[in-house]
Amino acid sequence: MDYHSPIFFGYLFGLLHVLGIAAAVHAVLTVRTAQGSIAWALSLLFIPYLTLIPYLVFGRSTFDAYIKARRHANKEMHTAIADMDWRPWIEEALAARKSTSYASLRAMPKLGRMPCLANNRVGLLINGHATFDAIFAAIREARRAVLVQFFIIHDDHIGRQLQGLLLQKASEGVEVYVLYDRVGSHALPREYVERLREGGVNVKAFATQSGWLNRFQVNFRNHRKIVVVDGVKGFIGGHNVGDEYLGGNPKLSPWRDTHVSISGPVIACLQESFAEDWFWAARELPPLILPEAYEEDGVLCQVLASGPADPYETCSLFFVESIHAANDRVWITTPYFIPDEAVFAALRLAVLRGVDVRILLPSRPDHKVVYAASSLFAFEAVRAGVKMYRYGPGFLHQKVVLVDDEITAIGSANMDNRSFRLNFEIMLLTVDKAFTSEVEQMLLDDFAQSREIDVRDSKETHRLEKLGMRVARLISPIL
Repeated sequence: MDYHSPIFFGYLFGLLHVLGIAAAVHAVLTVRTAQGSIAWALSLLFIPYLTLIPYLVFGRSTFDAYIKARRHANKEMHTAIADMDWRPWIEEALAARKSTSYASLRAMPKLGRMPCLANNRVGLLINGHATFDAIFAAIREARRAVLVQFFIIHDDHIGRQLQGLLLQKASEGVEVYVLYDRVGSHALPREYVERLREGGVNVKAFATQSGWLNRFQVNFRNHRKIVVVDGVKGFIGGHNVGDEYLGGNPKLSPWRDTHVSISGPVIACLQESFAEDWFWAARELPPLILPEAYEEDGVLCQVLASGPADPYETCSLFFVESIHAANDRVWITTPYFIPDEAVFAALRLAVLRGVDVRILLPSRPDHKVVYAASSLFAFEAVRAGVKMYRYGPGFLHQKVVLVDDEITAIGSANMDNRSFRLNFEIMLLTVDKAFTSEVEQMLLDDFAQSREIDVRDSKETHRLEKLGMRVARLISPIL
């Protein structure tokens, strides 16, 4: 056959369209949301030569076999720790129910798989230096076990500092466990991991399942950031391990992010979340440590771990419930603003109730397509009465929710489809006036360095830019 003839190309394009039709039918039957189904189906029908491979990589979002396997692994893990007298927090959970503010989050006790617990200590860690100084100081004091989980670990200055510290603690007899996401940390050299293993550190990469097709599977990323030391100190937030998180990338510097330090009964929940992910990767439990006693007072906290194996869309419903609970204000910071219909409707309803709704976004893009889609959603939110801001100094990566005067949530979840339905995420919900006041001041400082988006921004945007935004928005359900 002449591979340069029009007939060959005709057969080739015909085959691609047949495969596109088959993939479009598969998308309609399997993609979780109607918007996602439409986005994939139309692109596969009309431009299969551009979208077949991306669909193989990104489109198999339900991946039922993986979800069933993950649920089974979670069940095995919980069975394995059933005899360990785990979750010794009945009194703390009862105390949490007395909170009027927590009671306003009516769905949260059932939405979260872990209870809201009293008597915790929390500390706000603003930006990378404060975060890693605190994490490294805690690890240096470790005597029994260190659990470390990040979406991204880089082999750069801060990454090698972490590596050296973990090797030191392992040499001292401390049990060290490191879990990183295989996709997020794709650039991490094998030598970095092997050196940790040779030094006695337990290291695993979080992935989906084995198999040839899963070489192309980049959904179900483990986006969580957790550090737990000796079962008594914990850290959670938006930072990964890389120099850019400390301002090392000139294009995005200064990097704006937030972490939280924690101690108290809720540390058991952080350990349990880590244990689920570690059990999936290694089919064994890491060390789980409970202190002999806790403080007698402190902050109400609830860990909200979400992921694609949940029976419902936990992360999306968390945002909806938080927005619906607001009586006076709801302030949100997120690097990516691609809300689904339920979240966007909750924002509009909050505005109609007279709630002060503010959303802070970055002014610099790290992903241009996502930034374009976010911009169009931002313009629509402004027209709906939401106050939208762009952070000026550098890239904003923090994920923070503030509701009224007592409720905050800080963690790893973005306001986009990937966090809502595809990623494993974790947020720390706190109910406390003093801590909320600290978060409020932090956000006020951020807003003071930001520019409010108004209707003129939409009018002044060039038509070609708007066209690009609309195309980006069309594919936003699959971003």
